[in-house]
Amino acid sequence: MEVSQTLYCSHYNNKQQILLVGEGDFSFSLCLARAFGTATNMTATSLDTRVELELKYKDAKNNVEELERLGCTVVHGVNVHSMNTDYRVVRWILYDRIIFNFPHAGNHQEVVREFLRSAKEMVKYYGGEIHVTHKTAYPFASWNIKDLGSEMGLLFSREVVFGTWQYPGYSNKRGSGIHCDSSFPIGQSSTFMFRKRLFS
Repeated sequence: MEVSQTLYCSHYNNKQQILLVGEGDFSFSLCLARAFGTATNMTATSLDTRVELELKYKDAKNNVEELERLGCTVVHGVNVHSMNTDYRVVRWILYDRIIFNFPHAGNHQEVVREFLRSAKEMVKYYGGEIHVTHKTAYPFASWNIKDLGSEMGLLFSREVVFGTWQYPGYSNKRGSGIHCDSSFPIGQSSTFMFRKRLFS
């Protein structure tokens, strides 16, 4: 069904095919879905299984259920390293936006590098973008997100200051340890946006 009215939430709109990766309690996805009214073009994924997710985050179950009522596809246990071969998120069409907010797990740079490598296979050539949101103050600037994108053959498009106020209801999560359901101060953070190189 064709959506007639374009509805926006910050950089995103309801006419884009959106893949959200590594969602914590799915509050970011839910913010977009509520802004759009329905989320039939959105696929939201978690690194955790559904059981793990509900044990870690008190609001996760309700958030996921509301997303599903709004028409969003929710997928659990997705590995960012190999998501381009995961039949649950690979579509017959490519995505307009692939989003990973505050990636944290083990070797941080390697997680981002492999996410970018995998996402590159899933994003549209024309107009498609891959977004990584990350802290930019010391010591996080040492992740060199722009360089990681270049290493993966992507073209850096722009860097935009990120604020949680842009996304009503979004609550970033620590994601691990005994305080996994707590938010962390994002301080200085930006969304780094990449596109495919049309010509290598």
